[in-house]
Amino acid sequence: MSKAQKYRILIGGGGTGGHVFPAISIANALKEQLPNAEFLFVGAQGRLEMEKVPQSGYKIVGLPVAGFQRRLTWKNFTFFVKLIRSMIIAQGVIKKFRPQVAIGVGGYASGPVLRAAARKKIPVILQEQNSYAGVTNRLLAKHAQKICVAFDGMEKYFPVDKILFTGNPVRQDLLLPEEAGAKSYANFGIQPNDQVVLLCGGSGGAGSLNDCIMDALERIGKSDYKLIWQCGKHYYDSAREALASSGVKNVLLHPFISEMNRAYQVADLIISRAGAGTISELCIVGKPVILVPSPNVAENHQMKNARSLGDKNAAEIVADDEIKIRLVDRVENILNDKEKRGMLSENIRKLAIPDSADRIADEVIKVLEQ
Repeated sequence: MSKAQKYRILIGGGGTGGHVFPAISIANALKEQLPNAEFLFVGAQGRLEMEKVPQSGYKIVGLPVAGFQRRLTWKNFTFFVKLIRSMIIAQGVIKKFRPQVAIGVGGYASGPVLRAAARKKIPVILQEQNSYAGVTNRLLAKHAQKICVAFDGMEKYFPVDKILFTGNPVRQDLLLPEEAGAKSYANFGIQPNDQVVLLCGGSGGAGSLNDCIMDALERIGKSDYKLIWQCGKHYYDSAREALASSGVKNVLLHPFISEMNRAYQVADLIISRAGAGTISELCIVGKPVILVPSPNVAENHQMKNARSLGDKNAAEIVADDEIKIRLVDRVENILNDKEKRGMLSENIRKLAIPDSADRIADEVIKVLEQ
C-alpha cells in the first residue's frame, strides 16, 4: 500500500467530548501513517465537534440531526423532520466526498452518514466507547466490517466475529514530562508539597457534585489538602458566591480547565464522573480515582463503566445519591492511606491502552488495503 496515495476517509459522530476526542485521535493516528489522506468529519450542528474538529485542522459538515426524547414531547416530531433532512444531506456528502472508508464513533450524528455510506457499499468501521453499546452503533453494527471496543463482554451487543478490543483513543498530550511540573503547579497557584484533590464533573460540570462541595466547604476549609474544583460554566456563579461567603482559602474554583493535562499532573487524587472516554484517560494518567457515575445517562452505563474498574480494585466508586454522606469521608480516607493510593494507582495503570488510536488506525488501513 502506498503512503503517497490520497485516500479519502470519513469520520462520523460526536455530541460529547467522549465521542469527539477519540475521533480526532483516530484521524491524527491515520494522518501519521497516511500523510496524504483527506479527512472529512460529519457531526451534529451546534455540538462540541463543530468547534473542536476545525481547531484540530480538519473539515467538518454539520447535520441538523437531534436526539430522540424518551418521554412524550413535541420535540420528537421535529426529531423525524431533522432526521429526514440529515439523511438527505448525508447522501449528498457521500456522493461528493466519495470516501473509501467510513468510521463511526457513536452519537446520533453518525447514524445518517454511516447508513448512507453502507448503502454505497463503502466499508464501515465502528468505535464503541462504552461498556453499554449506544443505540446508533447497535443499529449500524450489521453494516460494519469491524467494531472496535474498550470493554469486555461486548458480544452482548455485537457479532463476536466483528469485535476487536482496541481500547478508547485519548488526547495525545495527556501526559506531561516531569520537568513540566513546576509550570503546572504555578498555573494553579499551589506548591509541589501540597496534597491536591482534583474534582471534574465533565466540561459542563455536574450539579450533584457541585452541591456536595458547596455543602462541605466548611469541612474542606479545615483540611490540609488543596481542592481544584472544575464546576462547569453553568454552575460557576453560584459556586463562586458559595466559596466567597465561606471564606475558605484552600479551594481553587475554575469554570473550565482547558489544560486538563496540567491538572492531572498535580493531582494526588481525582474525583470524576465515569464516562468511557474519561475512564480511558484516567487509566493512562494512573492516579488514584474516586468515580461518581452520573445517573442521568442511558441504561445507567456510567455505573457499568465504573464497575469495570471497581471490580479490579482500580478505582473507588461512590453512588451519586450517596455523595453528600460519603464523598468527603472517602477523600480523607484515601489521602491518609498511602498504601491504598499506591494500590489504586498501580491497578488503574494496568488497564491503560496508550496505543488505542494506532490499533484502530491499523484496522482502517487493512480495510483500505482490501
